[in-house]
Amino acid sequence: MPLALLALAVGAFGIGTTEFVIMGLLPEIAGDYGVSIPTAGLLVTGYALGVVVGAPLLTVLGNRVSRKRMLMALMGLFVIGNLVSALAPTFGMMLAGRVIASLAHGSFFGIGSVVAAGLVAPDKKAGAIATMFTGLTVANIVGVPLGTFIGQAVGWRTTFAIVAALGVIGLFGIARLVPAMPRPEGARLRGELTAFRNPQVLLAMAMTVLGFGGVFAAITYIAPMMTEVGGYSDGAVTWLLVLFGVGMFLGNLLGGRFADRALMPLLYTTLGGLALVLALFTLTAHHKVLAAITVLLVGALGFATVPPLQKRVLDQAHGAPTLASAVNIGAFNLGNALAAWLGGMVIAAGFGYTSPNWVGAALAAAALLLAFWSAALERRTPAPTVAAAQLAGDRVPVHH
Repeated sequence: MPLALLALAVGAFGIGTTEFVIMGLLPEIAGDYGVSIPTAGLLVTGYALGVVVGAPLLTVLGNRVSRKRMLMALMGLFVIGNLVSALAPTFGMMLAGRVIASLAHGSFFGIGSVVAAGLVAPDKKAGAIATMFTGLTVANIVGVPLGTFIGQAVGWRTTFAIVAALGVIGLFGIARLVPAMPRPEGARLRGELTAFRNPQVLLAMAMTVLGFGGVFAAITYIAPMMTEVGGYSDGAVTWLLVLFGVGMFLGNLLGGRFADRALMPLLYTTLGGLALVLALFTLTAHHKVLAAITVLLVGALGFATVPPLQKRVLDQAHGAPTLASAVNIGAFNLGNALAAWLGGMVIAAGFGYTSPNWVGAALAAAALLLAFWSAALERRTPAPTVAAAQLAGDRVPVHH
């Protein structure tokens, strides 16, 4: 794999850390600003919505900019957002900093996926995408617990300052290691928008919303589930999240490895397995050892869907992958927000802290049905010719 992927992975590490570390620091932030925990939770919601909005918006605005320059600009925006968060005198300013940082998230992973895929041979694209996303998974193993520890020991502002420094490292890495990849001649926004006329692109995005949403339905409420049902202490929840991060890391590697060989069979296996494990989580949550194993499996099966789903969008978008790729990253966060909301609803309705697992299982099962539908539709529809793909606009450059 090209060394340039390391720079993308560093940027992904910083983004992953700032996205998830906030969950462990909410009590400290709420206390400093004198707001309630639910109000402080807006820092999570605001970030997710910022990703959904920023992914297509910044990708469209950067339509005429070379991908390398756009990645550098996005990392610069990420650094500014985290610095604003670190220095924010008021809660409103803190929220603004979170939103600023989140705007870069979707476009970075969307454009980064296209760049990563363009750096390698066609049969290694999913592996290249997975390599970049490794930064995101490692963030959940190392960055999030370490950032939480630093925030609790020294102050949460220090955590966000360190994340901003990671962004600076990522920016210089991209500037130094990522080769110049100007947009191909003839690339236009209209060509990018044609990708959304393809039902397969929309089906892949729907699978993204439902499949990864199934993961977040359970993980969002893992703290009360594990302490109230599983019998774990509050401090043990951090290590359970590390275990979840290990699962994400392993799933990402496996997803990247096998998506290049058998993409749709991999999706059938991971989505089906995810639905089954989430359903079983309702029972295993009552047993400490089984609960820990289940958390690992949810992370592994959930993130094993990310490289194949991202590659599926790139493949089906044909000659116009950039905007579709970025929007699909927004789809992950849309699924997160939707699943967290549905999980909260069933808890509020009195079904208990394990009930979000059933929500997650239903979402994953729905994604599996869409995968079967997508495959059936593909078998009935002839593949587009190379000439048709070129007419769509933006081709992904591949360097052997």
